[in-house]
Amino acid sequence: MLRHLLWIDSGAGLLNGVTTLTLSAWLSDLYSLPRPMLVAMGVTNLAYGTYSGLLASRTRRPMALIVVLVIANALWAIGCLLAAFRLADSASGVGLAQLLAEGLLVGGLAALEWRARKQLLVRP
Repeated sequence: MLRHLLWIDSGAGLLNGVTTLTLSAWLSDLYSLPRPMLVAMGVTNLAYGTYSGLLASRTRRPMALIVVLVIANALWAIGCLLAAFRLADSASGVGLAQLLAEGLLVGGLAALEWRARKQLLVRP
């Protein structure tokens, strides 16, 4: 699985971004979250999904670029968890579950990528 970790990160980010942008109006109602927030989340997911995909496609990956991805994922995870805490009174249960799940997933990716950072330096 570690050999495909960057591709998994990329696919998850791109799929989440496209889905969130495509369904932002519907998700806004379902999650009871502001649509501009969901659009921003979708764009951000597309950006980091693209970044991790570009990184995955490289034969050699500088450590600094892997660390940037880990930090971005960790910050995004913290942001999702803070948003869930801040919006707990207004978001629906499904919206809170989505924010928490995304935070845990992206935080987990950050932890795995950090632990595997040396193996990720070269494409298998």
